[in-house]
Amino acid sequence: MKKRVLFYLVALVTTVSLQSCATNYVVSKPATYAKEYKTDAKLASIDNKKMEQDKQKLIDSFLAEKAASIANAKKAVKNSEIAKAIKHNKTIDGILEEAETYLGTPYRYGGTTRRGIDCSAFVLSVFGAAAGLTLPRVAASQAQEGERVEKGELQKGDLIFFSHGRRISHVGIVESVTEEGEIKFIHAATSKGVMVSSLNDSYWGPKFRFAKRVINAEGETYNNLASTTQATPANF
Repeated sequence: MKKRVLFYLVALVTTVSLQSCATNYVVSKPATYAKEYKTDAKLASIDNKKMEQDKQKLIDSFLAEKAASIANAKKAVKNSEIAKAIKHNKTIDGILEEAETYLGTPYRYGGTTRRGIDCSAFVLSVFGAAAGLTLPRVAASQAQEGERVEKGELQKGDLIFFSHGRRISHVGIVESVTEEGEIKFIHAATSKGVMVSSLNDSYWGPKFRFAKRVINAEGETYNNLASTTQATPANF
């Protein structure tokens, strides 16, 4: 009898223990898994958000650097253009100032000094002193230098050429271009020596042939300004 009671008691305790373990296993395990899943999802969301923020910061930084680079490039170009314009204007102003010191100098065929000078010698003397250029001696050869310029695009410092017939025989320096388009030039004329005339003049207007620019936009000479010609001048 005692053995039977003891057997049932052991069986009851064993059954209760097994049910307790099963309950703990079923209840506690899913709860732990759900918690871990939620935590991992939250961390993943935070990481993605941080990655997007870092990505946007990188893009913003790149765009800012690009904008700054473009702005600096534009500024450099602008400063370069300003510097070129200043150099050009300074060179042209120097040429005209030198030319004006000859006003009143008498004309002399073949002359090369302030005691008497012809048109081509006047031009080469002025450009040589003011801009360091070595131009050919005669007007016809000077007409081969520089870059051709249309009459409507003439600027101060350009050379303008004239002739009685087919051969270029006279040259002057553009002194000014008015708002109305009148072109005035300084030259050594046979009648009054070094003076300022206008292309509107009934004498000079019909004899105008073409113009050349020997100082470029950078205030420098064109590449073909290297020839010198020693010959008898043909000027009027």
